[in-house]
Amino acid sequence: MQANRRLRIRLTVQSGLFLALLFALVMLVAFVTREYRKEWDVTRSARNTLSQATLDVLRQLDSPLNVTAYAVTQDPSGANVHKMIEERLRPYQRAKPDLELKLVDPREDPKRASAAGVRTPNELVIEYRRRSEHMPLGEFGEQAFANVLMRLARGSASLVLGLEGHGERKLDGIANHDLGEFGRQLQQKGLKINSVNLALAQAVPSNAALLVIATPQTDLQPAEVEKLRRYVQAGGNLLWLIDPEPLRGLQPLAEMLGLVLTPGTVVDFALKPRSGPPVFAVATSYGQHPITAAFRYNTMFPYARQIGLSESEDWRITPLIEVAQRGWVEMDKLDEKPTFDSARDLPGPVTIAAAFERTATDKQQRIIVVGNASFLSNTYLGNAGNLQLGMAMVNWLAAEDDLVAIDPRPAPDSRIQIDQMTLYLIAFTFLLALPLGFVLTGVVIWWRRRKAV
Repeated sequence: MQANRRLRIRLTVQSGLFLALLFALVMLVAFVTREYRKEWDVTRSARNTLSQATLDVLRQLDSPLNVTAYAVTQDPSGANVHKMIEERLRPYQRAKPDLELKLVDPREDPKRASAAGVRTPNELVIEYRRRSEHMPLGEFGEQAFANVLMRLARGSASLVLGLEGHGERKLDGIANHDLGEFGRQLQQKGLKINSVNLALAQAVPSNAALLVIATPQTDLQPAEVEKLRRYVQAGGNLLWLIDPEPLRGLQPLAEMLGLVLTPGTVVDFALKPRSGPPVFAVATSYGQHPITAAFRYNTMFPYARQIGLSESEDWRITPLIEVAQRGWVEMDKLDEKPTFDSARDLPGPVTIAAAFERTATDKQQRIIVVGNASFLSNTYLGNAGNLQLGMAMVNWLAAEDDLVAIDPRPAPDSRIQIDQMTLYLIAFTFLLALPLGFVLTGVVIWWRRRKAV
């Protein structure tokens, strides 16, 4: 009797100690999971992981970032909109812990939504250093959100001017040869674009971050060329895109930079078209320069020309792009199957772009000359990394060095489309049928064991 009592006491103590240890273990696990969080992205295309470029943008923001979501708690279909917003912004909060998210239902607090200037039912207001941007929730994505962050990081928008009045490719043009799509991308990144006609303007506006000259089709007047010379002499930044065409009066500008512009078109067999001559020069490696230091895309330049460089005491010159490792500069008329003439043609590799730097009027002056304008045209901008290279060039020219290598890309991912009936069937199976089957199985096992006793 005494032994049984001692045994019961011992078992009770053991059970109590086990429960206490189990409770302590649960509390310890809860504490660890709260203090330390580890997540894995198991989606096929890493849809829930931010790209390195987006992470670079977030690192440039050295002050707190506030996001206020003015959105209804539930949409007409019953989906929890606030929860969806929290999930979408969670990767950004992991990368930037001082990103604060506030959720406001405009129906419950219409005055606050009106004071914030909200115009759509579901809208994000992103604030950084007393600057703010609005984004409709339907447009939210990694690319769009990173563009907003880049605009906020820039502060005051830099002005990019395009020379006009001589048939140049326009930054807002819609023709195939124009640069309209590139201009739109510049605006999305927080830059302002405009144009200047030096036949009317007294000078290139001093508030311009850079001037773009994109292959004039008629000669500039001497007075216009002199205004360009004064702009460069005063330390103005320039992006000069030169096709295999006459310089149209811009020879004095080429002399200022020490350019040696030979005639001819680059022939590159790296990308031979199905028909016609191989005039699509492909760049796979680049010079040592901030523009191309972290650049990992191939780029394509149709009908490019060589940019020859002479030594200069005034400029620090860096060749940026070499193409046609097995090609040459064709001096004769192009045909379907060009052949190399050692007496006339220039063998590759061929330099088609260069960066120029110097200190002028107590500021850093930057100029880029590219022997091709088509790579930024509406026709070819989407090929390879042309857009990324163009953005890196403009960022560097506008003295936005921290943003040179930043160009986020949205990661595609597959989605499973399930109709409503299938969803009901899945819910019935896992929430009712399987649990009921487990219960019935347990009852049957219990009943058989009871009968066996």
